[in-house]
Amino acid sequence: MENMNAEEFTGQSNLDLLRLHARVIEELRRRDVLRSKNNPVGDYAEWLVASRLGMSLEGKSNVGYDAIDAAGVRFQIKARRVTSDNGSRQMGVIRKLEGGHFDRLIAILFDSDFSVLSAYVMPHSMIAEFATYKSHPNGHVLHLRGKLLEDGRVQEITQKLQ
Repeated sequence: MENMNAEEFTGQSNLDLLRLHARVIEELRRRDVLRSKNNPVGDYAEWLVASRLGMSLEGKSNVGYDAIDAAGVRFQIKARRVTSDNGSRQMGVIRKLEGGHFDRLIAILFDSDFSVLSAYVMPHSMIAEFATYKSHPNGHVLHLRGKLLEDGRVQEITQKLQ
């Protein structure tokens, strides 16, 4: 599959490509890699963290955290897929930050092919220092860059997820 290139799809109709996409999403759901039919970045990140770090995923509608480890530490997992036309390092919106629903945040940057570019763990206590509250999405927005990544409380875990 890694050897496939865009040229192999040029002869396919738009409908054929969408049908292929739907079948791939369904197969990943059957394998429990994806938990929804939404953009697969978040679901894949949650599955990857849980499977590589030995955590248990919480229910899809759980408020505030996505996974829990054997010691009972609660993790919110956020991810972003960086592409050639969108290099943003903005993580998904963190809702109800002040509620303290999670103990640690795991933030992952994927390359366009879903390879892990970088991954970090940080305590809940530091998120408010670096995130900005936005009223439109009704939550805090965190960018994975600069002083945040230089902070000594941030632990890089990229190799554990590759």
